Amino acid sequence: MHRPRVLIADDDPIVVKFVSAILRNEGCDSLTATDGATTLKAVERDSPDLVILDIMMPNVDGFEVCRRLREWSQVPIIMLSARGETQDKVHCLNLGADDFVTKPFAMDELIARVKSVIRRARMPDEIREPSSFVRGNIEIDLLRRRVTVAGKEVRLTPTEYMLLQELVSNVGKVLSHTHLLGRVWGADYVEDRQFLHVFINRLRTKIEADPQNPEYITTVSGVGYLFKDIS
Repeated sequence: MHRPRVLIADDDPIVVKFVSAILRNEGCDSLTATDGATTLKAVERDSPDLVILDIMMPNVDGFEVCRRLREWSQVPIIMLSARGETQDKVHCLNLGADDFVTKPFAMDELIARVKSVIRRARMPDEIREPSSFVRGNIEIDLLRRRVTVAGKEVRLTPTEYMLLQELVSNVGKVLSHTHLLGRVWGADYVEDRQFLHVFINRLRTKIEADPQNPEYITTVSGVGYLFKDIS
């Protein structure tokens, strides 16, 4: 099986050494970068399976690196920060990051989050039937993980795609916050509704004609979300 290649982007050599050792013990190969510009070049050159990206880096900070990567790459990104402010976390997720970890972090926490992100990024072993989904002007090719809206392909990150797939696999059914968080992110995330709200908004921005007045992904106040069964 392919060993995941993880790019560790952090200017602190102690963090890089620690994270590299953790990843090696978990069967991953690690690459490193010590500033933002090098990180951008490394992603383009080496095509890692995951980027662990520190916010406070010289040259180009992690926020800007994340923003630039999302202009052309869907590589999963876990952001690192010594600050645990909610606004930093939300900003990272809105820029397109898949997860956020606050320094100092426990080894078990990082391992769990890395495994969760890599799991979402991998193609499923079994494709659900049917192999395609069509509602309104949205078409999803479940075999190729390809989403089109009004005939135009929409690029989704692995996490965005997995969330959309869970919604459309239960079209017309209300899915609770806990259900969606558990299915997409895992049991450790079932209380973190903020993750879900941000990713729902990201999906709406990409597939809805008017994200503020969604036609497909509907909020059921206090309960969760549903994907409308429209023709």
